[in-house]
Amino acid sequence: MKRPRILLADDHGPMIERVKALLQPHFEIIGDVGTGPDLISEAGRLQPDIIVLDISMPGLSGIEAAHELRLAGSAAKFVFLTVHERVEFVHACLTEGALGYVVKSRIAIDLVPAIVDALAGRRFISPPVSR
Repeated sequence: MKRPRILLADDHGPMIERVKALLQPHFEIIGDVGTGPDLISEAGRLQPDIIVLDISMPGLSGIEAAHELRLAGSAAKFVFLTVHERVEFVHACLTEGALGYVVKSRIAIDLVPAIVDALAGRRFISPPVSR
């Protein structure tokens, strides 16, 4: 069975490496980028199934990049991975089509289930912000 293809977007190199180590046993990591504009370019070129993206990135925020990708007709599902726990950020991400919202403090517990849920068309929001 074909493994889901994931594109990672975070401007913090050590976080990208941690996410790769966590996801590679389950999914195919097809690329990683560190800026919003690079995310838009690579998502168009690589056509991932899932994009795991941070909110805070140079050039364009993850929220702005998700908006642009959605307008461009991207079929990728968005799972945000962020330090932001405020409900305003969750709502902004969901408005742009996110199916997952994982806080970085819960990466080891929540990221894989969030991706699995997103692939199935279900929403997943980390417990610190889902209340």
